[in-house]
Amino acid sequence: MSDKDIQKSYEHSAERMRGDNKTFAADLTDKDYNDPLRHEDIHDRVKIDYDKIDKMPGMEEVHKWQREHIAKGDQSKEGYPLNVIIDPAMREMYQAVHDAGMTNVFDRFSQQQPTQCKFCIEGLSCQLCANGPCRISKNAPRGVCGVDAHTMVSRNFVYRHVTIGTSANIFHCHQAARTLKAAGQHPESGLKIRDPEKLKKYADMAGLDANQPIEKLAVQFADWVIDDIHSPYHIESKTVEAFAPTKRKELWRQLGLFPGGGYSEVAYAQTRCMTNFNSDPVEFLLNSVRLGIANEYQGLFLLDIVQEILMGTQEIAMKQQNMGLLKEGMINVITNGHMPLLAHVAIDLASTDKWQQKAKDAGADGIQILGHVCEGQQLINYEGTHNQKGYGGQEGEWLSQEYLLATGVIDLFMFDYNCTVPTMPLFAKRFGTKLLSTHPVIKLQGTDTLDFVPEKMQEQAEKALEMAIESFKKRKAENRKTYIPPHVSDCMVGFSTESVRNALGGSFQPLIEQIANGNIRGIATIVGCTTARYGQGGSNIFKITQGLIKNNILVLSGGCTSSVMEYTGLTNPKAADECGEGLKAVCKQLGIPPVLTYGACVDIGKMTHTAKELADALNVDTNKLPLVIGAPEYLEQKAVADACTAVALGWLVHVAPVPSITGSDVVVKTLTETTETLGLGKVVVEMDAEKTIQIYVDHIEKKRKELGLN
Repeated sequence: MSDKDIQKSYEHSAERMRGDNKTFAADLTDKDYNDPLRHEDIHDRVKIDYDKIDKMPGMEEVHKWQREHIAKGDQSKEGYPLNVIIDPAMREMYQAVHDAGMTNVFDRFSQQQPTQCKFCIEGLSCQLCANGPCRISKNAPRGVCGVDAHTMVSRNFVYRHVTIGTSANIFHCHQAARTLKAAGQHPESGLKIRDPEKLKKYADMAGLDANQPIEKLAVQFADWVIDDIHSPYHIESKTVEAFAPTKRKELWRQLGLFPGGGYSEVAYAQTRCMTNFNSDPVEFLLNSVRLGIANEYQGLFLLDIVQEILMGTQEIAMKQQNMGLLKEGMINVITNGHMPLLAHVAIDLASTDKWQQKAKDAGADGIQILGHVCEGQQLINYEGTHNQKGYGGQEGEWLSQEYLLATGVIDLFMFDYNCTVPTMPLFAKRFGTKLLSTHPVIKLQGTDTLDFVPEKMQEQAEKALEMAIESFKKRKAENRKTYIPPHVSDCMVGFSTESVRNALGGSFQPLIEQIANGNIRGIATIVGCTTARYGQGGSNIFKITQGLIKNNILVLSGGCTSSVMEYTGLTNPKAADECGEGLKAVCKQLGIPPVLTYGACVDIGKMTHTAKELADALNVDTNKLPLVIGAPEYLEQKAVADACTAVALGWLVHVAPVPSITGSDVVVKTLTETTETLGLGKVVVEMDAEKTIQIYVDHIEKKRKELGLN
């Protein structure tokens, strides 16, 4: 059979599977793909006109507009997307990209309407075996294999969301532990142990001998973490035993939820999801909670601890955020993703006179590295990075990355795992940005990729900075048109368990007293992503948060929600004036904002740590706290795994948009009711901001009453 015949057999087979004579792919052309080699004409085809942008006013006026805009409640389909985009820089750059006809995240959402599949939205679609895809309906209540709606929905929940999210966070922790080990063994790597006392504390809790040379201890602790992650699922996790609350561990053992090694837990859950294996929907959901525990203690919690050992613990300080931090005459490097392991070494180098002079020799005023999405939220918090000369500040949320490159002044966009969108090669080609993956777990078409070798991190960081310098030279030689939205927000950052406790004088007692006397009714964590959906885009997060602080509820933020809090002014101490009288008095007394940004989505591990310490101080289980976990604009799988963590710890979890569970009343009832009867938490799904605020308030008041605080 010739190559041509093979191609025809493929086309005929695809047509036969579909039941018609043409595949959808047949209608696609080069412009519909992301390979930059198919877009040699992009400079001629995509004409950017920065002069036609409807410019936003200064930040003081922007903050007024944001509040007036949200109060109108007009974040619907009409006027989309500018009616949901409340970041002033993103509003400007969206216009430039949209008017040029270039693909971008908000326009792509519009193009997907109304063809988004209702069956998939409800979890009633399965593509696991070759008899499918199958969809459940009244006329077809079972898949070809015989699976019913309850099993299909619960199985999708586990394998499409929870296993992927859990493995991603555990993978991150694994890479951080590898880096800590390299810091102990290879001083030439450029890695440092910036917080040796934290290393000693947690190594001691792990049962290691903390009274040994710090480099040797770093290796031992890293090996302890890695070994536990790789242990079998049937052997209880040492990290969970060492760091989880005692009362929770007792409950988890009673319910059969105490996990073993994280990677093995994911493999076990994935195996159960195979066609014609498990069909018990409740068992799938309890397995999700078990994964949520591994997600926390072998993922979020430990990766936070290890990264702080390497980069320094959070430090409360005033910093800046948004695109106005970019400089036309500077070499601008963006580091994007969730693992700032190479980035912090690059910042060390960029802060030296040697590399600043290299930048000047290339014709630049200097070189600066700015963080983006969650990586940026981490870098802006760590005292070991955010005070250095080579650090430039935080840029924005994941929705803004295409618009960020459209400024034309990004010389290097380096990225590690998660939240780098597939269209970046097109934007890089059009606007002259060099793309560099710093971990082989993520590869984009037509871009360079570094292997992740912690032992050679300084060498790799030097290579990245050299790329940035060469890219700047090309930008200046071509004299390309550029535009930098001038908007910058001043924000207070650096909150964590340690920094908050230290600011309160070394104890959480002052915070507990304010909760007890009612000035602070409770705490809400607003975490996770932003989405491109109608009524969201950051606007839903902002509206809910405003309602909470008016009800005297202190808010902790993490993830892309932190960017929303920053560009709306809610992380500025001036926002105390927008609070209810009790919270307002506390914020003014302490000089803090009503929203304390803990940083990234992965920094949820720090929030659970804070909650544990508050529960310990009150001598209660974690499920007794006047606390709500909210992900008002969740996006991807890690957020669902994090929600399962919160359920395991006994908390009310609000998730919007509605996850793919509504196709089964058994799944909905289990997650929203049954889990709470077992001593676990429960899930609430609500899209309306006003109703969401009331749900939070009512739950917190219920918990206050149970604690005798009313």
